[in-house]
Parts: sequence; C-alpha cells; structure tokens
Amino acid sequence: MENQKRINPFWAFIAAILGWRLFKHFDFQSFTFADPYFDIVYIVVFGVAIFFIIKDYKAEK
Repeated sequence: MENQKRINPFWAFIAAILGWRLFKHFDFQSFTFADPYFDIVYIVVFGVAIFFIIKDYKAEK
C-alpha cells in the first residue's frame, strides 16, 4: 500500500478558524481591518498554519 498524503487536522482547523476570523474582520468598503493589532497576529499565525500544512503535505513523499 502506497503512502497517502494527509493534511494535519490540527493546522487545518487553526487555518480555517483564522481565515474565517480574518474574513469577518475585513471591511471591504474601506479595505481595512476592524481591529488591526489582533488581525496582524491572526495573519501571522494563519501564515504559519498554511506553511506547516504545505510542509507536512510535501514531506510525506
């Protein structure tokens, strides 16, 4: 049986929650965030979660 590529559910859950929160905080009329300081932290952690999802997905070759 060959190795199946799997996405880590922990990082996928974190990325989904943060992505949804960033979408809800973003004001499309003025292109600003509702709470810029928290949203900067959300963007950084969202990027880290996406990085780990991609890294883990590629490492299982």
